[in-house]
Amino acid sequence: MRKVLSVIESCCVPVASSLSDEEAAELERLLRALADRHRVKIVSMLAQARPGAICVCDFVPSLGLAQPTVSYHLKQLVEAGLLARERRGTFAYYSLVPGALARVRELFAEPAGLAAAG
Repeated sequence: MRKVLSVIESCCVPVASSLSDEEAAELERLLRALADRHRVKIVSMLAQARPGAICVCDFVPSLGLAQPTVSYHLKQLVEAGLLARERRGTFAYYSLVPGALARVRELFAEPAGLAAAG
């Protein structure tokens, strides 16, 4: 019995989250917005279009979706805080919010100790 307890004690490491409830909710919102292949493609297109913004009309042929569907996806990304929207006459232009993807990148980055050990 003592041997079993020592094995359990050696493998059970206390785990704590470094995220507050507010931070977790923010990340949940970002990840939900990115949990769609069309939205991921939109973010990728904008990341490659630096500097500048892309007109909503330019996304339509690239994504192969109808304009209302593209607008819906763009709205989801704006509400999640990933994109900024700018009106220029009758057109809307979209760009990445500076630093918006940094929080997601930080979440999935390996801790320094693990990266060196691997």
